[in-house]
Amino acid sequence: MDVFLFQATVFLMAMVIAVPIAARLGFGSVLGYLAAGIVIGPVLGLVGGHETAELQHMAEFGVVMMLFLIGLELEPRALWNMRHRLLGLGGLQIGLTTVAVMVTAMWLGQVWTVALAVGMIFALSSTAIVLQTLNEKGLMQTGGGRSAFSVLLTQDIAVIPMLALLPLLTLPRTVEQVFSATRDRAGSAPPTGGAAHEAAQNFIAGLPGWGATLVTVGAVAAIILAGIYLTRPVFRFIHAARMREMYTALALLIVVGISFLMMLVGLSPALGAFLAGVVLANSEFRHELESDLAPFKGLLLGLFFITVGAGINFAVLTSAPFTILGIAGAVILAKGVILYILGRAFTLRGRDLWLFTLSLAQAGEFGFVLVAFSDQQNVLPRGMGEVLLLVIALTMLITPLLFLVYDWLSRRMQEGGDTPEADEIDSTGPVIIAGIGRFGQVVNRLVRSSGFDTVVLDHDLGAIQRMRRFGVKGFFGDPTRPDLLHAAGLEQARVLVAALDNPDACVRLVSFARRERPDLHIVARARDRTHVFRLYQAGANDIVREVFDSSLRAGRYVLENVGLTEYEAAEAERTFYRHDRESVRELASLWDPNIPTLENAAYIKRARDLEAELQTMLLSQLEETGPRAAAAPPARDV
Repeated sequence: MDVFLFQATVFLMAMVIAVPIAARLGFGSVLGYLAAGIVIGPVLGLVGGHETAELQHMAEFGVVMMLFLIGLELEPRALWNMRHRLLGLGGLQIGLTTVAVMVTAMWLGQVWTVALAVGMIFALSSTAIVLQTLNEKGLMQTGGGRSAFSVLLTQDIAVIPMLALLPLLTLPRTVEQVFSATRDRAGSAPPTGGAAHEAAQNFIAGLPGWGATLVTVGAVAAIILAGIYLTRPVFRFIHAARMREMYTALALLIVVGISFLMMLVGLSPALGAFLAGVVLANSEFRHELESDLAPFKGLLLGLFFITVGAGINFAVLTSAPFTILGIAGAVILAKGVILYILGRAFTLRGRDLWLFTLSLAQAGEFGFVLVAFSDQQNVLPRGMGEVLLLVIALTMLITPLLFLVYDWLSRRMQEGGDTPEADEIDSTGPVIIAGIGRFGQVVNRLVRSSGFDTVVLDHDLGAIQRMRRFGVKGFFGDPTRPDLLHAAGLEQARVLVAALDNPDACVRLVSFARRERPDLHIVARARDRTHVFRLYQAGANDIVREVFDSSLRAGRYVLENVGLTEYEAAEAERTFYRHDRESVRELASLWDPNIPTLENAAYIKRARDLEAELQTMLLSQLEETGPRAAAAPPARDV
C-alpha cells in the first residue's frame, strides 16, 4: 500500500504541474503528460519497474473509455456512411504501410516473417494521442479530422486479424529454447482471475477454429442485443434507487464488463467498447453515460500518457542513439509520405491534407500489445522487442510536435491551387458584409429585407454555396484581402460589417478598412470583452458581442420570473445595457495588450468600482418604481 500511495502521489503531482504549464505554452496536454512521465521516470527515477507496467495496464482503460464515448457520438447510420473511408482509406493505409516497412526490413536483412510482424506493428497509429489532440484543438469535425478518425477506427479493428496472424509467424526455436519455455510454463504461477476465468480461457483455447469463431460472433451479438434490449430495464432499475453514484457504477460496469468479455474471446476491448457505444448512441441514456465516464476517461488517458513517458528505456537509446532515432524518423517519414499520397487520392486538400498526414505519422499504443504478443510467440528475435517499444514511444513523443508543425503550416501556408480561386466580384452596394455565418446571416437578411443592397464575402465556399441555394448572392474569397475589399466597393460603401469567426482576422479587417476609409462606419462582431478592446483600438464604430444581447434578454426573463414586473425587468435591462456600454468604453482606455488582464491593477480596480456602481444604480431604480409584482408573468414563446 505504501508503494502504491507513493506512486499515486508522484503521478498526480507530475500531472497537475506539467500539464497546465504545457497548455499555457501552447503545446497541448499530451506533450505535458509525456514530458511529466519522462521526468519522474528515466530522469529522476521516482517511478518505474513492475509497478509502472501494472499501472499502465490499468491506464489503458482510458483508451477503452475514449472509444466507448466516441461510439456514443456515432449512430449506426453514420458508421455505415463511413464504410468507404473505413475500407478504402483505412485499409489502404494499413496495407501500404505494412508492405513498405516489410520491404525495408527485408532489405536490411530480416527474414520475411519478422519483417511482416514489424510492418504490422508500425502500421498502427496512436488512437489515444490523436483523438485527444483533435478534440482539444477542435479539429475532429474537419475533413482531415474525420478522415484520421476513420483510419484510426480501421486500425483498431485490424488489431484482431493481426493478433490471429502473429502466431503463424513464429521463428524456429532451438531445443534449448523449447525446454526453457517448458520449464517456465511449469514453474509459472496460475493466471489471475480465479478458477472460472482460467476454465473459460482453457475452454476457448481448446475449441476448433470454427468454434472459436462462433464464440467470437456470439460475444459481439451479446453486446449488441444487451445494448438494445437490456439497457433500458437496467437503467430504470438503477433510477428507482435514487442514488447518483449508482449511475456511475453502471457506466463503469458496462465498459469494464465489455472489456473483460472481449479479452476473454481474444478480441480488442477497445473495439468492443466502441461497438457498445455505437449501439447505445440512440439511447436516451447517452448523455448520462457521457457525463459519468468523462472524468474517468480524462484521468486514465492522462495516466496512460505519463506511463508511456515513464516507460521509455533511455539505456537502450544511449546504446545506439543514432540507429534508434533514425528508425523513429524513418517510420514517421514513411508513414507521412503514404498518408499524404492517400489523402490526395481521397480528395483531401490544403489544411485537411496536412492534418491527416501529420496526425497519423506515429506508431501507436496497440503497437505495445503487438510487440509483447510477438515476444511471447517467439516471432521477434531476442532484443528486438525492446528496440521496437522504444521506437514506438519516441514516435508517440514526437506526435505533439507534429501537431505544432500543423498549427504553424495552417497559419502560414498559402493554399494556392488546393482551393478554388476567389470569385470575381461583379457588383457593389452600400453595405459590405464580411462573414456569412449565423451572425452575418441575420444581419444580411434584415438589411436586404429593408430594401438595401449588400455585398457578401466569405472564405468558406460551402457557406457561400448554401446561401446561393436560398437565392442570396455571395462571393467566395478571403475578406481580409485588400484586392477583394476594393473590388467589393470599399471606396463607395457606407457600412462595413465585420462578422468573421476568426477574432484575429476580424481585427485585421477592421484595421485595414479604417486605414483605407477613415469615414467608413464599421460594425464589428466581437467574441468577448478582450476582443471588444482590440476592435475598439482597431477603429470599429459599433462593436457587438455575439452573445451579449441574447444574454441580456435571458436575464430579463429571469427577473420577470423571480418577482419583478415586466416594466421593472425591462428598465433593469436597459440600465444594465447603457452602463455596460459606458463601462466598456472606459475600460478600453485602461486595457493594455502587453499586460495580462489579471495583472493590470488599474483595470481591475476600475472594473470593480464600475460593478459596484451598477449594483447601486439597479437597487435605487427598483426602489423608485414601487412594489414588485406578486405573481410571475406567463411564459412566452421566443
